[in-house]
Amino acid sequence: MTLSALASGCVYRINIQQGNFLDQAAVEQVKTGMTRSQVRYLLGTPMVADPFVKTRWDYIYYLKKGRSRHVDSRRVTVYFDGDKVARLDKPSAAEAAAQDASAAQIKNGRTY
Repeated sequence: MTLSALASGCVYRINIQQGNFLDQAAVEQVKTGMTRSQVRYLLGTPMVADPFVKTRWDYIYYLKKGRSRHVDSRRVTVYFDGDKVARLDKPSAAEAAAQDASAAQIKNGRTY
């Protein structure tokens, strides 16, 4: 009985990472008027490209490291008018800095 109690505390939990890692420097380079191919070059292929609404690309990133209860998630939405960027929904500079600090802690294994 004691052995099973001790063994249950040593369960390995894998990191769960989904989506495109959104580097804030690359997100800041996306400007209105850019083409779809330029956005794809900077941010990669969108995680969600709705086949019914071709004017919107969603970039989503999610990371949960092992046993940590903390989750790092980011979301950037690019709206197009024709083939050009019309609008960009992204985190503010302060939110992005907090997310980068959080991601660094998760990467170094210091968040539980």
